Amino acid sequence: MELVRYEESNIIEYLSVIHLLGLSLDSLSPHDDLGYDLGLMTAEQIKEDVYAMGRRARSAAHALAILSEDQKNGILLAMAGGIRAASAEILSANAQDIAAGEERELTSAMLDRLRLDEARLEAVAAGVEKVATLPDPVGEVLGEWDRPNGIRIQQVRVPIGVIGIIYESRPNVTSDAAVLCLKSGNATILRGGSEAIHSNRALAEALQSGGEKAGLPEGAIQLIPFTDRESVAVMAGMDKYLDLIIPRGGKGLIETVVSMARMPVIKHYDGICHAYVHSDADQEMAVKIVVDSKTQKPSVCNALETLLVDAAIADEFLPKVAAALGEKNVELRGDEATQAVIPVVPALEEDWNTEYLDYILSVKVVGSLDDAISHINEYSSQHSEVIVTENAEIAERFLRENDSACLFHNVSTRFSDGEEFGFGAEIGISTDKLHARGPMGLRELTSYQYRIRGAGQTKA
Repeated sequence: MELVRYEESNIIEYLSVIHLLGLSLDSLSPHDDLGYDLGLMTAEQIKEDVYAMGRRARSAAHALAILSEDQKNGILLAMAGGIRAASAEILSANAQDIAAGEERELTSAMLDRLRLDEARLEAVAAGVEKVATLPDPVGEVLGEWDRPNGIRIQQVRVPIGVIGIIYESRPNVTSDAAVLCLKSGNATILRGGSEAIHSNRALAEALQSGGEKAGLPEGAIQLIPFTDRESVAVMAGMDKYLDLIIPRGGKGLIETVVSMARMPVIKHYDGICHAYVHSDADQEMAVKIVVDSKTQKPSVCNALETLLVDAAIADEFLPKVAAALGEKNVELRGDEATQAVIPVVPALEEDWNTEYLDYILSVKVVGSLDDAISHINEYSSQHSEVIVTENAEIAERFLRENDSACLFHNVSTRFSDGEEFGFGAEIGISTDKLHARGPMGLRELTSYQYRIRGAGQTKA
């Protein structure tokens, strides 16, 4: 059998996955301290282990699909109890990850995303309980009708089956993904980054062991327990057992998974979000929306990255919004028309394509609504856009003619979120157009089937 090796043609893909799973080359050891000797594991052994998980998940998915809403809710409550009962073990495991992260000199932001304490762990458990209160989408009748021949047809929500989720260093994703998949009747195989491997394992074990006390099928929640890169490629090729993959990470990771996947992938690309301040805007409102969209939490995908200002109000509005953003230490990068009004860093072409995730905002003066729509449709990542205007007709045109998942009128882009939409929880925000688009709650983790009932009708 051949050992896992990366040939020259795989190096770019390999490094992309490493970087965007939050790994560093220095952090990669041929020996996994959880008992897996990665230096000696072969490609066949890795594939065999992951495929065995796939077989267990497929069996569990059949069992999950027939559970009642009350049964699933009981399992979720038991899973929350499992987290609380294992809190000491989970926090100890997390301390190992934090210590390893500090040794690897991870950034303070990465360490903060990784860190669990009693309050954060209780929030994770409470989040599981909250999912138990959400309406179960499985079994919902989306439509029903009778045909002239007496056949009755129903379109009914059903689970997708087995969902693979590849994510980075946030250990709470282990719980979020597992419980949302469970409530929607899906088994899940989780593949986290190496920084959180001890935390992820402890959480997954607590969820599964707690849930089993209330009837959770074996194999319903599985975490790939080793941190090699080959497992990502194996998951991507495992279409016999995985019905869907959801990668949660940077653009490079997503593109890598898409290039390898033999099953559908729900993508969450960059959040290059725009605000267009129209000439009929309430300027005080516009300043508040722009500042909130940019600075309330700049490191997230629904934060504002580009501001478009109507030329008719640029001389009046730009100084107002620049002053407000300056109080938040936001760096502005503007086109020539913006530079003529306020002091800014000259914007380059690449700025219109950049998701800063930082206190930086690109600014452009546009001549009309048509110019704003044209700019957005050229540079947007199809995530979220907002228009600020008191003109209802103009607002409706903006909402109709932009091709993004979420379009807002006089509302901060920070509301592009499953919780804010009333979904209760989300597994991510899809920038795809098919199956799921925008914040993905429980309904987006289901498919549908047709159920046809008759009384002996035949075509002959």
